[in-house]
Amino acid sequence: MKINGTTKDTQESPLLTPHVTTTSKAQKIASIAHHFKKIMETMGLDLSDPSLSETPQRVAKMYINEVFRGLDASNFPKVSFFENTYGYDNMILVKDITFFSYCEHHFVPFFGKVSVAYYPNKSVIGLSKINRIVQFIASKPQVQEKFTVAVGKVLMELLATQDIAVVAEAKHLCVASRGVNDPNSLTKTSFLSGKFRKKKVQNQFLTALTP
Repeated sequence: MKINGTTKDTQESPLLTPHVTTTSKAQKIASIAHHFKKIMETMGLDLSDPSLSETPQRVAKMYINEVFRGLDASNFPKVSFFENTYGYDNMILVKDITFFSYCEHHFVPFFGKVSVAYYPNKSVIGLSKINRIVQFIASKPQVQEKFTVAVGKVLMELLATQDIAVVAEAKHLCVASRGVNDPNSLTKTSFLSGKFRKKKVQNQFLTALTP
């Protein structure tokens, strides 16, 4: 992912870089639609049915324009910062950001809430931008552990601070709708850096997450 013009290691999904840079959006949509049609036909579905005839194209557009838009770094949201002229040096916490992502193992959704905290350095970030960054990073195939670390690393780079905490809690449809068929379990992951590795600060952060 490119942040401020440079490429950073943010637990990216593995990509075939030449394909990503040389294939247009229209070509990707056409290719996905073609192959998804073949999958549907292989399963014995009748694509002449009005309800199914446009499904390959709908799926292709959804993948490229919506649920996997995070694979294209040019979609990274515009970020606004404000100089910390007031010298604020306490924790800033944004709780319960909703996200939807896709498991890279089965390509089914996992979704839930993310909470992000940081201690500001020279600047603070517009609050809604944290939500947009989380939702952008979520919009790609990945596992929850990668997602959590990526949010933390991107915010470390943008805010020029090590003092970042991220907690993600999610339901996984690969657990709920197949395999063990458990719709009730939740998976929680965390990223703690800088001050947040100190027990006192960790406890303050975790206490602030409690309703």
